[in-house]
Amino acid sequence: MITAFSVPADLSATEPPEARGVARDGVRLLVARERGPLRHTTFDALPSALRRGDLVVVNTSDTEPAAVDGQRADGTPVTVHVSGPAPDHLHVVELRTPDGHRVTDGVAGESIALPCGVVATLLTGHPDPHVATGSRLWRARIPVAGGLRSWLAEVGRPIRYPYLHRSWPLDAHRTVFARAEAEFGSAEMPSAGRPFTPAVLHALHAQGVDVARVVLHTGVSSPEAGETPLPERYRVPQETADAVNAARAAGGRVVAVGTTTTRALESVAAPDGHVRAGAGWTHLVLGPGRPARVVDGLVTGWHEPGASHLSLLEAVAGERLVSRAYAAALEQRYRWHEFGDSCLLLAAQSVHRPG
Repeated sequence: MITAFSVPADLSATEPPEARGVARDGVRLLVARERGPLRHTTFDALPSALRRGDLVVVNTSDTEPAAVDGQRADGTPVTVHVSGPAPDHLHVVELRTPDGHRVTDGVAGESIALPCGVVATLLTGHPDPHVATGSRLWRARIPVAGGLRSWLAEVGRPIRYPYLHRSWPLDAHRTVFARAEAEFGSAEMPSAGRPFTPAVLHALHAQGVDVARVVLHTGVSSPEAGETPLPERYRVPQETADAVNAARAAGGRVVAVGTTTTRALESVAAPDGHVRAGAGWTHLVLGPGRPARVVDGLVTGWHEPGASHLSLLEAVAGERLVSRAYAAALEQRYRWHEFGDSCLLLAAQSVHRPG
């Protein structure tokens, strides 16, 4: 996995592109093909990088207002990030300081006072329940009359990291595909889909590129370097499985929008690339030992050194192509993070076709 790079702080996107006068689909797009030169363009030109018969697959998970202010027993203010559900009516949470830095001294059994009289109790570390102090993530009990989501809608806000200079409304953290569902959605926006607009979707249709949908609800996106992805909830409907299989049979490419979509599709892909409908929790980790079987291309943002997402990118497009793309992105000063610029990685199709 490529790790030998660093991202200058001034390449962090500190606000949505609209705040600096750039449309959602006006962010920069780097098109990287296995064969051929790199292309620097803008996201509204994505359809021209694809061809008739390709299939774009997007994630429709909605973004929750998953950050809420609290107070520890000693009176210290803390921000609780609700990452998503855990078994037994519990939730996974992450503790942050008000200015966005990790809290490293949390203890099992600790209670945190939250708005409206709600109290969260840290039970065990997550994913290792044997960790009793200093865990990055915790399984916590958060009893709320009327349900956690309605409470968060009243008192919560989108998760924000220190590189963002101010808070932005929830709509800024939603994609055009987002669909609210009965279950808890994503703690953070599936951000690879953010630059899509109705105009881009219309242009894809005109190009003869279909769009299919999956759901993968993602937790907080702040793992330690080298940390493997945690289990996540997903759903691949039958119509999407049929669309993927039909596109492949006709010689089209399957282009996943984001690592979340890739993980969902690959979780239901047989060794020969045939996709079936499915739902549940995925434990799949893509990387050197498990390359992509069905995804030929990937629309993605830019990830930090050491992030497990980089292994997933390489599982789709190969280390050489990903390395070329990242070197060019740094040289050309692309913007990082959820409000940043984009990349389209297109692997050699033969890598993923059986036989």
